Amino acid sequence: MLKKLSLSPMLLAVLLGLALLIWLFSGDTFSAKDTPPAPQQLPSKQLAQVDTRWSEAQPYQATQVAQGQILPWRSVSIKAQQAGRIEALLKQQGDSVQQGDTLLQISDEGRTASLAQAKANLTLRQSELQSARALGKAQFLSATELTRLQSELAKAEAEWQHASLALNQTAPQAPFAGVIDRRHIEVGSLVQSGSELMQLVQINQLKVTAQIPQQHIAALQLGQQATIRLLDGRELQGELSFISYAADNATRSFYIEITAANPQLWRIAGASATVEIALDKVQAHHISPALLSLDKTGQLTLAVVDDQQQVVFYPVSILTADNNGAWVSGLPKRARIITQGAGFVHAGDNVLVSGDTP
Repeated sequence: MLKKLSLSPMLLAVLLGLALLIWLFSGDTFSAKDTPPAPQQLPSKQLAQVDTRWSEAQPYQATQVAQGQILPWRSVSIKAQQAGRIEALLKQQGDSVQQGDTLLQISDEGRTASLAQAKANLTLRQSELQSARALGKAQFLSATELTRLQSELAKAEAEWQHASLALNQTAPQAPFAGVIDRRHIEVGSLVQSGSELMQLVQINQLKVTAQIPQQHIAALQLGQQATIRLLDGRELQGELSFISYAADNATRSFYIEITAANPQLWRIAGASATVEIALDKVQAHHISPALLSLDKTGQLTLAVVDDQQQVVFYPVSILTADNNGAWVSGLPKRARIITQGAGFVHAGDNVLVSGDTP
């Protein structure tokens, strides 16, 4: 029976080391490839397809629309300047008057007598001064006395003017041509200085006021024509006559006035109306409002394909809109507007136009 060969641990380690060295230098190891693997071919990006329509800009008469209020050209409250009793009404409510017409009569209350007394005193002072001047030339009157008489004459003249004015104020007159719109007194009414007597308005010419938002005020100019449209459909033509220089602190809007003739004396003062101001003609495109979009800043934009087949979003402004579409400004004179697919593209994207409507 053969004896089992026994190997010491040290001998076993040496044998394993030799075997490993022989395997490393045997040339059977796998060598790394000298050339890198071929790059993976990425699929080319597919261009988005859009439909477009060519649009030519047209001259468009833009308008600024606002809600306004119609006012009389002039309106004044006739008030008593002297106390007394109403003796006569020379003009009635609704009557037309001319400038300078006497409207009513207030009782005299001794004013005629006061005027006569002031006139007599004035005549006396004038005579005294005339005699004093003759004596002064002959040196029979001192300069001080002459000065006193001149002062007395000036005082008499002032008293006469005051008495004359008080008497004239008992017969108030129309300050301008117009219509008596209100009457606050009757014959026999007692009035004091400052009491309201009548309301006089001028309506052959009207004033229309409105407020314009601050973003639109730059387009307005004095002299621009305006149409005033009443609630019943009637219209008046006017002209922009005033634009305020400062915006209202609360609304940030600007106050404007429009002057309009009212030859037929329509009873419309105080009514509301729609104001359309004709602005300068601009080049504009007529589009469907559905094509508009908002950018991140809230600006209205419209997608267009340029000559390089790239998408451009133009900021636009709506001039007006109706059931047939919207007129917008801000586009080139000739634009290739995206009608389908604008929601799937971004600014600068190259696109493939699959449908082009002339």
